[in-house]
Amino acid sequence: MAVTIRDVAERAGVSVATASRVLTGSRNVSPVLAERVNTAARALGYRHNAVASALRRGRTNTVGMIVPEIGNPFFPSIVEAVERRLQESGRDLFLCDAQQDVTIERHRARALADRQVDGLIIVPVSATESRATLVEAVQRTPVVQVDRYVEEYPADWVGVNDELGVGLAVEHVVALGARRIAFVSASLDSSSAQQRYAGFERVVKRHGLPSDTPRLLGTFRAEWGRSAALQMLAEEPFPDAVVCGNDEIAIGLLGEFRRSRIRVPEDVLVTGFDDIRFAQLADPPLTTVRQPGEQLAAECIRLLDARMIDRDLPVQRVAIAPSLVVRESTGGSS
Repeated sequence: MAVTIRDVAERAGVSVATASRVLTGSRNVSPVLAERVNTAARALGYRHNAVASALRRGRTNTVGMIVPEIGNPFFPSIVEAVERRLQESGRDLFLCDAQQDVTIERHRARALADRQVDGLIIVPVSATESRATLVEAVQRTPVVQVDRYVEEYPADWVGVNDELGVGLAVEHVVALGARRIAFVSASLDSSSAQQRYAGFERVVKRHGLPSDTPRLLGTFRAEWGRSAALQMLAEEPFPDAVVCGNDEIAIGLLGEFRRSRIRVPEDVLVTGFDDIRFAQLADPPLTTVRQPGEQLAAECIRLLDARMIDRDLPVQRVAIAPSLVVRESTGGSS
């Protein structure tokens, strides 16, 4: 039979209320009584059920988070920043990987809600197909979207201005003399892919640059960067610059260019997006658009906490300005 708090109280010779205060960390108990209760608990093998206690208070001090693909180096950086923010207020994070599958994403959201998380942070897999997950999730727990969002759905969101970010990269290579600029990114399933593509097209059009340069859309993975590089190497004319939808694509592309003896930045300029940890370790170090992870995490937790207090608040959308980090892949220095 499981040892109860009543058993501990009887062994220590105190009231159940006093035993409860000691075992839940209350400071309103004398050191002598606290020692008696703790000694009794150890002797009986009592284990405090923190989850049950939290549920009685209406809070579990846990937050769920779902990312599309934990293998993408950008998402762990955001997860780490969010977890650090939660730890400051004594909360824990439950992390789930949707594996780029909206069905798995929906199952993960249900599982986290079943565990009575106080709120849910989600990076949606799809701008459209993840809508059903959000519709269901917001009925059960406060929800904040981060980085990506579901189109035309009224849920809080925080992320960088993706369109502006890619615009910064295009403006940078144009200022260095590039005219034929290729774009390599992911298919337009997610809001981030859509906005980055829109940013590229906007700046190219404004500068009157050639419109027949490659627009190669695949995935946000290094393997796709290598494949896209091979496609460009097989076609003429070769671009002056390649703007990539994320750093992982750019790193794959750099590797294939190096194997093909295409010099970066002498023969072609290359930029990325995200400023993951490996960007400055690339060969050559990668010029990229930096997402301010700590600021994103802080705003995300702020929105979630506000939504937990008042579920009827107006929906908030916070777009943070990214910045350009210039390194050797466009002729700068690290």
